[in-house]
Amino acid sequence: MAHDEKHNIIVELTDVSKSYGKLQTPVEAVREVSFVVRRGERVALLGKSGSGKSTLLNMIAGLDRPTNGRICVAGKLLSELSPAAIADYRRENVGMIYQAYNLVPWRTALQNVELPMIFARRGKAERVEVARTALTTVGLAKRMGHRPSELSGGEQQRVAIARALINSPELLLADEPTGNLDSSTAEEILESLRRFTDDSQTATLLVTHDEELAYRFSTRVLHMQDGRLGS
Repeated sequence: MAHDEKHNIIVELTDVSKSYGKLQTPVEAVREVSFVVRRGERVALLGKSGSGKSTLLNMIAGLDRPTNGRICVAGKLLSELSPAAIADYRRENVGMIYQAYNLVPWRTALQNVELPMIFARRGKAERVEVARTALTTVGLAKRMGHRPSELSGGEQQRVAIARALINSPELLLADEPTGNLDSSTAEEILESLRRFTDDSQTATLLVTHDEELAYRFSTRVLHMQDGRLGS
């Protein structure tokens, strides 16, 4: 593999499997999955509930470990990282967006977006400036001082997007990010996401059961069924 091509690979999975339970017939949630995601790609993992796609996403996020196989992200082999190094990896290399927005209810939109930068020990003035810019980019210039309960679902997800991308991660993981939104709001959210990731060349892995969404948003669609990648 040429050096430039290897440099552009952000995610590389090799024969990744995950099973649960120690009975004679353990549950195999993910079975021998291999694929790569390159810089700037938007890849959708499309499958029904229970197909293993969220389990796979959690392993790539470092929240769970595979039973077998290798996961390498941004040049880091996750199985070799200590718990402290995994925490650093999630803060520095990965941004995550969920169906549930996971915002801190007593913090304003601006303060929620600032949070990852606090953990990254960036100064107050820089945090505020970067967070303001990020919220303006997603169309929330006039809503920065509002708490989550004062924002619509679409606005809350925009805050979550700004927060996920604030530390310029090399990989963005999105687990059903529009699942709680109506179709027109979902389209706006995906357009914000597309614009952010195109500008930054962030690799994106989107988990969804929505076939139309998968094909409209992504540059490549991977189908999952019964823990395996299909055609």
